[in-house]
Amino acid sequence: MRAVLSTGSNMEDSRAHLASVVDEFAGELVAASSLYATAPWGGVAQNDFLNQVLIVEVDQTPLELLRRCQNLESRARRVRETRWGPRTLDVDIVRIDGHASDDPGLTLPHPRASQRAFVLVPWLEIDPGAELEGESVAGIVDKLGSEGVRRL
Repeated sequence: MRAVLSTGSNMEDSRAHLASVVDEFAGELVAASSLYATAPWGGVAQNDFLNQVLIVEVDQTPLELLRRCQNLESRARRVRETRWGPRTLDVDIVRIDGHASDDPGLTLPHPRASQRAFVLVPWLEIDPGAELEGESVAGIVDKLGSEGVRRL
């Protein structure tokens, strides 16, 4: 199953945290975007983030993939204190080809992906024809803009 993952970090060694996700999926990696410096999202005062999007091809169920992503966050000592607050590592499943879910534990596609340039711009870099809920990611970025998202 092909999945789009969005990764982010703004604490400790952010580059190393993002690299740990690439390493975890090395044998299943289809594409990895460049790293992007991005302004924080959600209104919490904090440092800028490093973000990256990966496309992976995995032989797991969506819930197994979610647990795998959560395990990566745990290994990075992620603490969930403040919603949209600083984090050592965030690994979100943006979409999984052929899967939709309204389950509160795993909503697919990600319910806020279309509002997040820090997800869409890196995704567009590695998949120019990408679509999200029937709309081209390029079209969404055109409407949303890419302010605060800078390729490194």
